[in-house]
Amino acid sequence: MEVIAKLNKYRQSPRKVRIVADLIRGIHANEAMNQLEFVNKRAALPIKKLLSSAIANAVNNFSLKRENLYVKQIAVDGGSVIKRWMPRAFGRASEIRKRTSLITIVLDEKIETREKGDQKKSKTKEAAKIKENVKVAQSAPRKTAEILPQKTRGAVKTLRGFAPKIFQRKSG
Repeated sequence: MEVIAKLNKYRQSPRKVRIVADLIRGIHANEAMNQLEFVNKRAALPIKKLLSSAIANAVNNFSLKRENLYVKQIAVDGGSVIKRWMPRAFGRASEIRKRTSLITIVLDEKIETREKGDQKKSKTKEAAKIKENVKVAQSAPRKTAEILPQKTRGAVKTLRGFAPKIFQRKSG
């Protein structure tokens, strides 16, 4: 079962982030965390946080074992570019492009587990119990609404003279 985690708009150029991403591609998740611990690059910290988030998603949301996970794929794409200007000689200006990165990590299991079908069955049983409770709650007797006579329903006070012009304007 694949688990995906994404980091958008990380403010460092993709070229620099790819150096760190290439270190952990295809290795065990715990080994990748250890590798990122000792890499002396600025991009190592956000990639480590993203990897720990992906591992937490796998363990909590999909009931996968941490020891069975590996980094199947890590992609670093270019994001939006912030453009700034730097003054140069003779009254000119040159553009500075501040690049951002989009990082995607895909974790997968080394050995596939067969527990996926069991989880779906238990969820459907729980859903059936909830539906029965909802049906019981909906079968309660309903109160009938009292119908008011026509005169009391449409009683609206009409204004005459200059009052409609003053008090019904949209502007303050």
